Amino acid sequence: QVQLVESGGGLVQAGGSLRLSCAASGRTLSSYAMGWFRQAPGKLREFVGTISRSGGTLYYANSVKGRFTIFRDTAKNTVYLQMNSLKPEDTAVYYCAAETSSVGGSTWFEYEYWGQGTQVTVSS
Repeated sequence: QVQLVESGGGLVQAGGSLRLSCAASGRTLSSYAMGWFRQAPGKLREFVGTISRSGGTLYYANSVKGRFTIFRDTAKNTVYLQMNSLKPEDTAVYYCAAETSSVGGSTWFEYEYWGQGTQVTVSS
C-alpha cells in the first residue's frame, strides 16, 4: 500500500508558475499509474492529467494541455505537476492519486490511493 503526500501549493498571480510534488512512501511509484485531480469549491473533482506506470504515457485534460506537465523522479519516489501560465480558473485543491493499472484513467473512482490535497490559488 502506498501513502501519498502533496506539497507545493500556494498563492500565485495569473500568468505565474507553481510546481506541486507528490511524495510516495510504502511502495515504489513505478508500481502505479499516477494521476492529478483538482476540486474547486462547489464543483466536482476534475481530472488534470496522468502518467503511466512506465512513465512513457501521459495524458492531460484539454483545459491544462500545453500549460501543465507531469513528470516523476524515481530516485525520489516523487511525481510532480509543473503548472505554467496559471489562470484564476485553475484555483482549486489539487490531489495526486495512484492506481495499480499500467495506464491511469481520467475518472477519480479508478484511483485507489489519494493524498490529502494542496491548495492552489491564482489571483487575477
